[in-house]
Amino acid sequence: MRAWIGRSLLKLFGWRLEGEVPSTAKFVFIAAPHTSNWDLVFMLAAAWAMRVRIHWFGKHTLFAGPMGWVLRSFGGLPVDRRATRGTVAQAVELFERSDTLRLAVPPEGSRSHRGRWQSGFYHIARGAGVPVVTGFLDYATRRTGLGPTIRLSGDVAADMDRIRAFYEPMRGKYPQLQGPIRLREETVAEDAPAAPVAPVAF
Repeated sequence: MRAWIGRSLLKLFGWRLEGEVPSTAKFVFIAAPHTSNWDLVFMLAAAWAMRVRIHWFGKHTLFAGPMGWVLRSFGGLPVDRRATRGTVAQAVELFERSDTLRLAVPPEGSRSHRGRWQSGFYHIARGAGVPVVTGFLDYATRRTGLGPTIRLSGDVAADMDRIRAFYEPMRGKYPQLQGPIRLREETVAEDAPAAPVAPVAF
C-alpha cells in the first residue's frame, strides 16, 4: 500500500524516480537539497515507492504523546540533543544495535541558508563503518531517488569532491536558500598554517 501511495504521489506532482536501493542493510542517506517542508513529503514518497524504510532524527520533545506514535510510524527517531554523548555518538550506537538501519540526514541542517553543510552525516557514517548513499530531490528537473553509494575514505576533501560532483547540479525548491557544499573540516584544513620549510644549504 505504501509503495502505491508513494508512486501515486510522485506521479501526481510530476516527479520521476531514479536509482536503485543498495543491498547493504545499513547506510547513511544524504537528504539534499533541503530548502522546503515539502522535501520530507517527497523524500518519504520516494522511499515508499522504492520499498525502503528510512529513518530520520527528530527532537525528542516532538515524540511526546500521540504524535510520537505518528512520527515513529513515518520513520522518526527521537534524539536528545542535550545528551552529553551528542547526536553523532547516539547515531553510531543506534547503528551498532541495529541489524537494519537506513538513516536520512539533511546535511544543510535546516531550510535556511547556511555557510556550509553540517558534517554530522560524515562522522556518523565513519563512526558506524557504513556507506553514504546520495539521496536527492532536484526540483529543476523533477527527479528524485538515489544516486551513487560512497564508501568514505577518511580523506574529507577527496570524499567531499565526489559528493560535490553529484550534488552541485541539483536545485532545491528555493535555490537561493542552498548553501555551499562544503564541510567545516575542509575549511579548517585549508586555513591551517603551512609547515615550516627547512632552509637549504648550498
